[in-house]
Order: sequence, then C-alpha cells, then structure tokens
Amino acid sequence: CCVHMTSSHILYIYIYIYIYIYIYIYIYIHIYNFFPQHFEMEILHIAPLTVSSLTFRSSDEAENERDTENGHLIYKSGDVLQDRYEIVDTLGEGTFGKVVQCLDHSRNRQVALKIIKNQEKYREAARLEINVLERISEKDPLNKHHCVQMLDWFNYYGHVCISFELLSLSTFDFLKENNFLPYPINQIRHMAHQICHAVSFLHDNKLTHTDLKPENILFVNSHYTLTYNSEKKCNERRINDTTVRLVDFGSATFDHEHHSAIISTRHYRAPEVILEMGWSHPCDVWSIGCILFEYYEGFTLFQTHDNKEHLAMMERILGPIPPRMIQRSRKQKYFHRGRLDWNECSKAGRYVKTKCKPLKKYLLSHGTEHHHFFDLLEKTMEYEPLKRISFTSALNHPFFLYQPKKSQSWRNSCDMSR
Repeated sequence: CCVHMTSSHILYIYIYIYIYIYIYIYIYIHIYNFFPQHFEMEILHIAPLTVSSLTFRSSDEAENERDTENGHLIYKSGDVLQDRYEIVDTLGEGTFGKVVQCLDHSRNRQVALKIIKNQEKYREAARLEINVLERISEKDPLNKHHCVQMLDWFNYYGHVCISFELLSLSTFDFLKENNFLPYPINQIRHMAHQICHAVSFLHDNKLTHTDLKPENILFVNSHYTLTYNSEKKCNERRINDTTVRLVDFGSATFDHEHHSAIISTRHYRAPEVILEMGWSHPCDVWSIGCILFEYYEGFTLFQTHDNKEHLAMMERILGPIPPRMIQRSRKQKYFHRGRLDWNECSKAGRYVKTKCKPLKKYLLSHGTEHHHFFDLLEKTMEYEPLKRISFTSALNHPFFLYQPKKSQSWRNSCDMSR
C-alpha cells in the first residue's frame, strides 16, 4: 500500500535528520576531539541539510546578500578573497564590474583584480576574455609585447575574478589630469611604437582587439615632472616614463569567431564598421590613427554620436568616401545617387564645417617629424581597409626613424616645438 506524505510530514523528517546529524557532529567533536574546534561551522556548512534550506531560502537569495541590485560584489577595504587577495582600494568601475587594487599575499605584491558582475552575460564575456588572455600568456610568456599580463583567475560566489599586474593611469586619464594638454611628439613616437607592436602581435595570433582607445592604454608608471608652459601660461605635467600596456581584451575576437556588426567605441570606429561592410584587423589600425591624433592635439578627431554625421566628418577631414565602398555598404540610406546624403546648410552641417577641417591643417609645427607623423596618420586612416597601412610598414615608417634602441631610456623625453 502507498503512504500519503504531506509537505509537513517531509519537513518533520528533515528536522529529525538535521537534529540527528547535529548531535552526531557535536559528540564527534567534543567527546573524541578529533577535529579542531574552528572547523565546526565549516562542517555544518557542508552538511546535506542546512538552516537556509529549512527556511526555504534559495541559493540565489543567499548570493544576493553579497551583491548590489545590479550585480556588483559588496566589499570593503581589508576584505580578503580566496584567503589570498586583500582589497586595498577601488581603481575603477564599468558595465562589466569593478577593478580593485589588492595585496596578493601569496606573491607578496600589489595586483589589480577585475571583479565581474554576478550576471550570466558578464560571466560569459569574462570567460571569453580569459581565453584571449591565456592565449596571450602562452604566446608571450616573457611579456615582451606590451599587453597586460594576466596572473590568475578564479570564481568567487558567482563573480569571475581576474588578477593582473598593477598598472597606473590610462593615457586618457593622464591627458585629462593635464587639462588636455597634448603629449610631446617624442613621447607620442615612443607610445605609438609600443601600441603598433602590441596590436601587430595580436594580429599575428589571429586576434582583433576591436576596442582600442586611450582609456585602454595604461602607463606602467605615471610619475611626472611639473613644468611651466609659457605658451599656455600654466603648469604642465610631463610623464617621466612613457612605457605602456594594452588592456581590456573583453571584446577581442579571434579570426574564426563570429564578428559582431558593431564594434569599437564611437570616436575610434572605422568606416567599414559604420557602413556594415564587415571588418577584420585593419579596423584596429584605424583606431590607432584616431588615438595618435588625440595624443597630438589633446582632443578627439571625430566628436560625434551619429553615424551620418560621423561619415560627414570623415569626408570633411579625409575627403570623399570611395564609390566602391558606398556601393558595397549595407547602409544605403546614408547615400543618395552615390554620394553622402548630407546638407551642409543644416545645423549639423554647419557644426561639421566649423568643427572639422582637412587633416593636414591640424599640424602644430612644420618640422620634418611632424610631417612624418601626419603622413603616418593619413595611412592609418585610409578609407579602404585593404589599402590601410600594415604594421610591418607602419613600424618601418620614417616617423619611427628616431626611435631609440629598446635598451635606451625614454624618460624625460620632450619636444618644446610640440
């Protein structure tokens, strides 16, 4: 015969089992004294039945006590993760989660710990980033290619955590703290050489970064010297060491993987991406051109948030978009009779006309190295992706003619002509 059991009967059975286990453990600990006293709560924690299950609290509810409503881990300075990483300070925050400075007690060194939000889409993105970082570590074990080094990763209550070497300010943050005064041309040369070298390494390993921007290029050390700029009549910070690292591989894509239609932060987005023509490694080259311009002038070249306005700015600065690209574009709505459908007399049209000018007119000096620099910029911002300069050619460009040997120091480099 069958015995009908109600939910209350099952609950009583669970309670009796729990009491039995608790008494058993209590006797085992206190009479036989086999385990250390401080293990008592750990044993209770891994028992088949817990107090939380008796009160019908889900594991998600328990995890949520550790997290904010939008999935950030709740922490404070002094908290220790994995019995190893002691949180010192918060370094930054993004849609993905937060980055904190930690003391790694295992290695006795300061590290940056990226704590991903406790949400599945961000966990999946973190797993993809770890895959990229592991490939970089495998191909560059001695860290010679200017990409940030991943030290460790682990899962902490649903938060994927990635440990990196601790770096300093981003090239954007230094620019911002320096009142957007541009970098000297000699310092741009050194940074540009490292960036090109780093991205060339990625491309050689069948990776496209897809989100290159000044925020994702960090100084190893951002110590600076304060000098007086007589032309601007203000104090100016000169970075002492322009050694940089490329960071944030969360959007990096292997050649064989699905290529999202839209990539890159707006201001650094290549025309083939806007026109939805498909993209590959050359989109990174375009982004580098935009970054180097920003270092040189102190402001972004394409200051816009609209696709058609972005294309109008490109035409104002770089000339007409090639007809072949227009024909192949999936965004025919931006064009009329083979030309950009843009009214120069409109408010937006007047804005573009006053805001932008042909690229060469942004030159700050007519010195040889400045002309070499702008020649390199033009080649990085060639419309046609296949005609865009390769890194092999870029690294041998005349602009890098005065690039010193790696053994020489770039500290205190400056150029008064700007």
